[in-house]
Amino acid sequence: MMSSWRAARIRIGGAAAMVTVAVVVAACGSSSTNSSAASPANHTPASSASAASVGTASGTDGKYLVGSSGRALYLWVADPSDKSVCAGACAKFWPPLLTKSAPVAAGGVTAGQLGTIARSNGSKQVTYAGHPLYYFALDKSMGSITGQGSDNFGAKWWLVAPSGTAITKHASGAAAAGSSSRGY
Repeated sequence: MMSSWRAARIRIGGAAAMVTVAVVVAACGSSSTNSSAASPANHTPASSASAASVGTASGTDGKYLVGSSGRALYLWVADPSDKSVCAGACAKFWPPLLTKSAPVAAGGVTAGQLGTIARSNGSKQVTYAGHPLYYFALDKSMGSITGQGSDNFGAKWWLVAPSGTAITKHASGAAAAGSSSRGY
């Protein structure tokens, strides 16, 4: 009797762990497939509900680009100029900033640096200085920059400075923008 109870508890615990993983994966996946109008991370004021907004925030790594929710935006050094190669599992952890119309520049952002590219699924991804922009799924709130310097999917992910370059130094007193936005 005791061993069957223990086996049942182990099966229930395993099932609960699998459900938790499925919920986390589903949450990450849903953000990469939503349009900017439906995703809170990309939602903009009512006057331009279908346009993504890009602004700036300041933190320990310096001044960097953010979406309208205040969440940090990143570039991936593996992307060639004006093209995204982050798809599938990559896009689940690094959801692209999507828009339905021309992106809107907020404080500290140069409107002429904003653009869009077509993703392989036909959606429009926002670019800045030619770099496709992404959120990091584990950055859940304004000011969170846990993706900074990550090398997920084989290349570095960096915050983007208002100049359009990658911020390649972590906060250790002084933050600086890298000299090359591609890391070459």
